[in-house]
Amino acid sequence: MLRFSGFELDSERAALRPPDGRTIRLRPKTLEILRLLAGNAGRVLSKQQLMEAVWPNVHVGEDSLFQCIREIRTALGDDKRQMVRVISGRGYLFQADVTGAEVTEVSVPAAPEIAPVGQPEPAASDTTATVATKNESAKRFFDFGRRRIAFASVAGLAILGTTLAVWMLRPGLIFARGPATIAVMPIVDESNDPIVAQMAAEVSGRLTDGLAKIENIRVLIPESATPKADFVVKGELQKSEQAWTIRTRMTEAATGEVKWTASYQVKPADADLQMQQSRLAAGVGHALALCINELLNADTPSATRSKVVIEQATAHINQTSPERFQAAQAMLEKALAEDPDNVEIQVALAALLMRGVQMVWLSPAEREPAETKAEALLQQTLRAKPNYIPAHEAYCRFLNATNQFSASLVACARALSLDPWNGIALYHVGLAQIQTGRFEDALATFKLADRFDTPQVSRWTWMIGAGWANMLMGRAEDAVPWLLKSIAITAASGRTHMLLAAAYQQLGKTDEARTAMEKGRELRPGSTLLNVPTPRKNSSPIYIEAAERIMQLMAAAGLPEG
Repeated sequence: MLRFSGFELDSERAALRPPDGRTIRLRPKTLEILRLLAGNAGRVLSKQQLMEAVWPNVHVGEDSLFQCIREIRTALGDDKRQMVRVISGRGYLFQADVTGAEVTEVSVPAAPEIAPVGQPEPAASDTTATVATKNESAKRFFDFGRRRIAFASVAGLAILGTTLAVWMLRPGLIFARGPATIAVMPIVDESNDPIVAQMAAEVSGRLTDGLAKIENIRVLIPESATPKADFVVKGELQKSEQAWTIRTRMTEAATGEVKWTASYQVKPADADLQMQQSRLAAGVGHALALCINELLNADTPSATRSKVVIEQATAHINQTSPERFQAAQAMLEKALAEDPDNVEIQVALAALLMRGVQMVWLSPAEREPAETKAEALLQQTLRAKPNYIPAHEAYCRFLNATNQFSASLVACARALSLDPWNGIALYHVGLAQIQTGRFEDALATFKLADRFDTPQVSRWTWMIGAGWANMLMGRAEDAVPWLLKSIAITAASGRTHMLLAAAYQQLGKTDEARTAMEKGRELRPGSTLLNVPTPRKNSSPIYIEAAERIMQLMAAAGLPEG
C-alpha cells in the first residue's frame, strides 16, 4: 500500500482510494505507471524507462504513455500538474511525500535518463563510461522487466481470477494468441482525379492513425502487413456534386471472408475540407472500432436473441413517457432473469435505469435502488468483459449522472481508448469538464465530438454541450448558433430551449427569450428554478457560480421560482 496526499494506492486490489474513501478503478497499465512514479517519488523517470517497464518487449507509441499520465492526473485531481510534473527533456517526476511498505520495493535501474532531482548529467566527454553505464543499465533493466512481468501476471490472476481465465480460453475467442492485427490499405481513388487522390490519402492517414490509438489491436504497415495481419481493411472514395462517399470492408486475411462493410457520406457544403476528411475517417472508423470490439467480445449464441429484446425495449421508449419506460424495464428484467450472464442485456438495463433517473420517471424512493442496481450491473459486465465498449460507455454516463466526475473522466477515457471516435464518450468527458469548472476544455471536447460527428444520432448532445459551455463563459452570441443547430436536430429537449432563452435574455432579445422559455416549459411541464439546475454535489465552485448566472437569466425569461 502506497500513501500520498490523502490517497491510498492498493496494488493488490488494483485500486486507488482518494481521501473520501471511495474506490477509483484504474486500467492495469495506468496503475503500473502510477505505482512506478509514486514508488520513486522525487526521482525523474524518463518516458523510455516507463514504457519499457510497463510494456516490456512490446513496441508502443508515446500516446499510450500520455494517455496513462492523463488518466492518473484526472484520478488525482492534478489539473495543475503539480503532483505529476513534466521535467523538460528528461521525463516525469512524482512530487509528493509517499509512505508505505512498497516504496523500497519499486526499483527502477539507474540510467542516464533517470536521476534524483538536481543530480548533474554525465559529462559529454565521458563516452566510454557512459556506454558502459548504458550496457549495465540495460542488463539490470532487462532483469527488472522480467520481474515486473512475473509480478503483473500474479497480480492479474489474483484480481481477475477464474473469470479472466474462462474469458481468454472460451471456444469463441477469435484472437486467443494476442491482440488482433489489422492492415489498413491505402484508400483507392478510381477517378484518376488528383483532388480525389489527395483526399483519399488524407482519409487513409486519419483512419490509420485513429485505429493505431485503439489499445487492444495492432495496426501494421500496409506494404508488409497483408501476409501477417489477421484482417485487411480496404476502401474506395468517390466524389459527386452532392457528396463524398467512402465505402470500406474488412476481410479475414487467411480466408478472404468479408467480416464487415460500411459506407459513409459527407456533404462538402456542410463543413470545411479538414472536417470533411475527419468525418469520413471517423464515419467508417467508429463503425469499424465497434465491429472489432464486438468480434473480440462475441462468445455466446444468445447474442442475437438479446439484440431482439433490446431493440424491442428501445422501441418502447422512443416516445418519452413513464409508461413506456416501465414496459421496457419489464422486458429487459424478464430477459435478464432468463439469461443472467448476458452482458448486452445487463448494459441495456443499466442504461435504461439511469435514463429513468434522469428523466424523473422514477420516484425519489426508487431512485437510489435504481442507481445501485445500474452500477452493480455495469461492474458485473466489466468484470466479465473488461474491454467491452458499450459497458465502458454506459459506466462513463452513469458516473456523470451520479456526480462522480473524476471517475467519469477515467471511464470515458477508457471507452475512447477502444474507440477514439466515440462521440458519446467525448460528450460525457465534456460534461465532467464543465462540472469541474474547465469550460474551455469542455468546449474543445464538444467541438472535437462535432468534428467526428459519430454517432450522428447523438450530434444534438454535443451541440447543446457547446452552447452550454459558451453560456457558462458568458458568450451568449457564440452559444445561440450551437443551440439552434441542436434544436433543429432534436426539438424535443426542453433544456435546450431554456438555455436558448437564457442566451436571448443576455443579448437583450426579451421576446425571443420568452418564446423559447415557453417552449421549454411546454416540453418539461412543472419546471422551476428549484428543479431545473443539475445536482451540485462534487461540482466546482466555478461551475456553481456560472450556473447561477444562467439560472438568473432563465428566471428573467419566465422560468418560475417554484
